[in-house]
Amino acid sequence: MRKYVLKRILISIVILFFVAFIIYLLMRCLPTSYVENLARQKSQQPGSKSYEEWMAQLSASYGMDKGIVAGFFSWVGNALRGKFGDSWYYTVPVTQKFHETIWVSVYMGAVAMFFELIIAIPLGVIAATHQYHAPDYVISIVAIAGISLPTFFFASLLKLVFCVKLGWFDLYGLTGRTYNQMTSFQQVMDKGYHLFLPILVLIVLSIGSLMRYTRTNLLEVLGQDYIRTARAKGLPEKKVIYHHAFRNTLIPLVTIIGGSLPGLFSGALITETLFGINGIGFTSYNAMVNGDIPFSMFYLVFMAVLTLAGNLISDILYAVVDPRIRVS
Repeated sequence: MRKYVLKRILISIVILFFVAFIIYLLMRCLPTSYVENLARQKSQQPGSKSYEEWMAQLSASYGMDKGIVAGFFSWVGNALRGKFGDSWYYTVPVTQKFHETIWVSVYMGAVAMFFELIIAIPLGVIAATHQYHAPDYVISIVAIAGISLPTFFFASLLKLVFCVKLGWFDLYGLTGRTYNQMTSFQQVMDKGYHLFLPILVLIVLSIGSLMRYTRTNLLEVLGQDYIRTARAKGLPEKKVIYHHAFRNTLIPLVTIIGGSLPGLFSGALITETLFGINGIGFTSYNAMVNGDIPFSMFYLVFMAVLTLAGNLISDILYAVVDPRIRVS
């Protein structure tokens, strides 16, 4: 296992290098950028230099005067030293802006994933063990509704009911008006209060697919020969389902759980925008549409690292949930 993990890490480093180069190439080929907009604004000021002169000056200061290959290796060298430059759009160091916005999204994603797992998997098991009965129909309707509802519609509906009609929550923002006058405990509770609806949106819209996936895989396992043999031997139904069938259902579920690691840090763009939460999803979107190459490069490469790490974690967890799987 140790050799396998080391080999996978080395392969992941090679893959990451080429992925980072493709991302850098795409960033450099953007039709507009923050540098061009800034040069255009400065050139329109009275008595200012021309647009071309400003472009040459700003490109040199931001390192954009180098070729794509030279610029990429320069970026890699700085990245290995932990230097990712300053954000063009936010005018602060990239890592500082990332640190300011990432943890809100991580908290939202982690809480949503926790409730997604403890709600969706048991409901999927119940639906599979009561196939074509009332619990199965009800759970299937809930799952299909969660899959089908658009994020902006469901979030707007919750805001209309709980914020406008009932007045239980604020429409926008992460904190209340008296946040600075609160104690530390009250500040934590205030943020939790403002994050309740956004997290609820993430939970409801994510449990549907996992419920259907659990139900489908468990039904497939329940139809296997060894399950019929276990029942023929007189084993209790709960032991057949939860000890024999469910353990094999965990194998494909591990793929989803391991692959969801990037989702914890990617943020929820639409949800964060609708509720006025300055998370990493909304921050990275603004950086990309404004041609902020330093921040976009850091964020996308960071997501690539998490994707590779999630795949590696999934492969390792295979051997944990199924002793038959071994790595030679």
